[in-house]
Amino acid sequence: MKIIQWILIVLIFLSPFKANASRDSDSYDGNIFPIYAGNGAIVPPQTTLQESLKNKRVAVLFFYLDDSSDSKAMAPIISGLDLIWRNNIDIIALTTDELQDKEKSDLRDDPNYYWNGLIPQTIILNSDGVVKFDKNGMINIDELNKVIGELKGIDIDDTTFSVESFNEYNSIISEKKIKTKIN
Repeated sequence: MKIIQWILIVLIFLSPFKANASRDSDSYDGNIFPIYAGNGAIVPPQTTLQESLKNKRVAVLFFYLDDSSDSKAMAPIISGLDLIWRNNIDIIALTTDELQDKEKSDLRDDPNYYWNGLIPQTIILNSDGVVKFDKNGMINIDELNKVIGELKGIDIDDTTFSVESFNEYNSIISEKKIKTKIN
């Protein structure tokens, strides 16, 4: 019996099948934020939508699925927002698994009130809870920063950000100042 156990253990370690994570597939690889964005602190969210509305803070709702290639591609952008705006806004990243079979809520402090059933979905609420941005799919980080900057009263027109991947799994956010000529 022990020989069979040892043979099985050896076969497991010598198996040609490898565990592969792939950003461009709809396979489940685990939580997308630590794997593809290098920031596992985004989930679970640090605050709830109810607390964010009560405290009159700008909130970014990000609806995603861990097994969606589009959600995986957006993870570094949401992580970048967290790096740029960390103490100034609330980022609330929510997997839609538990929302799939629920009826749409009538309560504005319930995330299900805002979710349109498609992923990924990014919503930005102002400090009064009014939707100022709502889009599905891939979104440029500059577009999100512009909306947040306007809501926070910060002019960021002369700055652009880019998401640069240094491997398939992790990315970094780079800031670039745009120089304007004065005639």
